[in-house]
Amino acid sequence: MSATLKSLRALADPTRLRIMALLEKGDLSVNELQEITRMGQSRISTHLGLLQEAGLLQSRREGKRTFYKLNHDADTVGSEFIRLAVRGAKETHEHAADQLNLKRILARRNEQAQVYFNQIAGRFDRVYGPGRSWQAFGHLLLRILPPLTVADLGSGEGLLSELLARRCKKVIAVDNSEKIVAFGAAKAKKNGLKNLEFRLGDLENPPIEPQSVDLVILSQALHHAAVPANAIHSTFKMLRSGGQIMILDLLQHNFQKARELYGDRWLGFAESDLHRWLEEAAFKKVEISVVAREEQPPHFQTILASGVK
Repeated sequence: MSATLKSLRALADPTRLRIMALLEKGDLSVNELQEITRMGQSRISTHLGLLQEAGLLQSRREGKRTFYKLNHDADTVGSEFIRLAVRGAKETHEHAADQLNLKRILARRNEQAQVYFNQIAGRFDRVYGPGRSWQAFGHLLLRILPPLTVADLGSGEGLLSELLARRCKKVIAVDNSEKIVAFGAAKAKKNGLKNLEFRLGDLENPPIEPQSVDLVILSQALHHAAVPANAIHSTFKMLRSGGQIMILDLLQHNFQKARELYGDRWLGFAESDLHRWLEEAAFKKVEISVVAREEQPPHFQTILASGVK
């Protein structure tokens, strides 16, 4: 088969066009391409193999990882195919999301102090150490907290709010259930937490004054919002300059029963959607990563998203 026919065959699949466009910005590993496209390793590797066989990509090994890049040494015909592939990728409906995910991956790679919590978790359980526990780590981290004013939106009964109130200047817990708000307020009073206040309200229009809090937390709450983007916009208004939003939620999944079992409106979120909503709300320094994976079906994955006003 001629080089031209190999190139035509290699570029006949939209997924391979997406890969070519992603590599336009520089080298990416197989794992990074997996994370951006949400495809399995074997599928990604097959596509990369065909593109490399056609002379459109080059690869290099770095430890246990393989990195791919566009073949900038290709001849005139090959270079033209590469330009056509990148141009064609922009017409696919995944292109915008791919570019947002690529931006997130490159930003994380450039952050030398990035902590990979899933690796830490793997080491944590590997060797037993007397007195070492996640609970102990949690208490340690809580004591590091400065005296912040925190809004816990979609707080439920206020488990997280109670923990934060023991160290923070003030915690405002917001929930849309009158019974839960009454329960949480009574429990806070019983525990002597005078700096914990429960308020009845909606995620998309919380009863919190503009520029009055330092940190907004949405912990497994955003997937209950009718319009998640509106909820994120509302947090920007209530934050002081330099304040931060932190979102813990599920990565997009297909477990339809979650709507019935847990009352979820959204089956998790794609990283690209969260990134776009945060940027549209004017947040800076947006970071999003998967921080936990469940071993049992339906294998929920938890993502942590953050941004600074």
